[in-house]
Amino acid sequence: MSSGTRDPEVVRVSQKGQATIPKTLREKFGIDTPGEVFIYEEDERIIVEPVPSLEELGGIHADTDRERGEVLERVRELKHEERRREEARADRLRPADSEDE
Repeated sequence: MSSGTRDPEVVRVSQKGQATIPKTLREKFGIDTPGEVFIYEEDERIIVEPVPSLEELGGIHADTDRERGEVLERVRELKHEERRREEARADRLRPADSEDE
């Protein structure tokens, strides 16, 4: 993760299994309320991701012959590509190591 909240925040889970995403994170990741998020398990962690807007999907539904689950998989691919770009950008912005000195 290139930048983010490293200090965990305690969030209560209701009897119905509901938890509130802190306002700072909702604002940072563009999660509207009311709204929707993807939630799934990855590498023994629970992942919560905003559902992309129609603009972010950019014509993903153009092909009507898609199999069930292909749209979600494409969204995950787009998010993964975005993460790689963010990490590459963060690497470029980090100060160079002083090993050469």
